[in-house]
Amino acid sequence: MSAVTFANVSRHFGAVRAVDGVSLEIAEGEFFAMLGPSGSGKTTCLRLIAGFERPTGGDIRIFGEAVADLPPYKRHVNTVFQDYALFPHLNVIDNVAYGLMIAGEGKKARHAAAEAALEMVRLDGYGSRKPSELSGGQRQRVALARALVNKPRALLLDEPLGALDLKLREQMQEELKGLQRQLGITFVFVTHDQGEALSMADRIAVFNEGKIIQVGAPEDIYFRPEVPFVADFVGSSNVLPAALVARLTGQTRPAAIRPERVRLATEGPLRARVTGLSFLGHNTRVSFEAEGTRLTALLPQDAPRPAEGDEVALTWAEDDLHLMRAGT
Repeated sequence: MSAVTFANVSRHFGAVRAVDGVSLEIAEGEFFAMLGPSGSGKTTCLRLIAGFERPTGGDIRIFGEAVADLPPYKRHVNTVFQDYALFPHLNVIDNVAYGLMIAGEGKKARHAAAEAALEMVRLDGYGSRKPSELSGGQRQRVALARALVNKPRALLLDEPLGALDLKLREQMQEELKGLQRQLGITFVFVTHDQGEALSMADRIAVFNEGKIIQVGAPEDIYFRPEVPFVADFVGSSNVLPAALVARLTGQTRPAAIRPERVRLATEGPLRARVTGLSFLGHNTRVSFEAEGTRLTALLPQDAPRPAEGDEVALTWAEDDLHLMRAGT
């Protein structure tokens, strides 16, 4: 059974088509990421699953059940928000147990369940603290525990790592993926951060302007983008226009090649002028201009580096140049 199914779902706000004819299927037990820029429709899709928005058209099913008229509290899902939405006047244990209290669970039983949920997110012993006494990462774990204590079949995460610093965000990415594997439930994760989606998701849906542009495994999205938008948005890619590709390959289609696949050589299919160099720690980003197209390459620190203004040849393996279809 699919965890979530969208069939030609739309959500309009006046003339704005926030979600425009989206169809998708999320498998039970899958870690599914919705990735896209601000305003692309991904968060509205999450809110449609949660029941915070109603579709203008189309059909939504959660574990096979039509949910158009089902309120949020009757769906088999729970949501973790970016701002955590913790009650400042309640301690941690009562924040986690709040949903069980609303459901009529007795204090002893709900506190026992909340303690178990806190242990799951490695916060056992923190029950008496207030949210103001916790770090950002700890507050995020409390929000996770609160969402999980009701044992949802699917967990919806709306940019939950956005407020964390880089190191903590990377740590929490590993912990979230580990937690999802441990629990075996469906995670639907909304983010505008390509690294988060690529590192955690089993599959990714790339959104733009209310539509899904491509759905696939992280490797497919990264190395085999179907259109220039996906190549340009997911990671950093060199998008070659169709005219240049036609000269290089005979194929009149745009193509993408990742910077780490570009190599400098004395001879190659494309001559370019170096326009800039940037130190990135373990490698150097080199920028080029070739036949009116801007390109970049990532060179290991032990590789010879050109100087700005040098004329060089660019080369790559034939399989690394990925042909795409035109359009967005």
